[in-house]
Amino acid sequence: QVQLVESGGGLVEPGRSLRLSCAVSRFTLDFPAIGWFRQAPGKEREGVSCIRPSDGSRYYRDSVKGRFAIGRDNANHTVYLQMTSLKPEDTAVYYCAASRRDCSGPPRHYWYDYWGQGTQVTVSS
Repeated sequence: QVQLVESGGGLVEPGRSLRLSCAVSRFTLDFPAIGWFRQAPGKEREGVSCIRPSDGSRYYRDSVKGRFAIGRDNANHTVYLQMTSLKPEDTAVYYCAASRRDCSGPPRHYWYDYWGQGTQVTVSS
């Protein structure tokens, strides 16, 4: 009943844009928070952004503020991450996840209970 499926990753040049989508079950939208995370090879998984499906409240980590935007389309059961001005440092596998905790700041991975399989984003010239 709790499902999250990421899509939209790929290879993109620095400065370009990419939109990631997370298709979720309707039940998943009842969770207090849905977040986007990323993990580069050999690095810790880090929180990118989170959103409260109920009212659309959003939070971002400092390194993506002004470049990334999280949103949701509850009618279509989708949470997206619009990424602009991409940098090589953004290269990672991106995951969406659901948490029983609130979205009240940049997300931490250990607060999240259900995870998608991830989608690869590679930023390179």
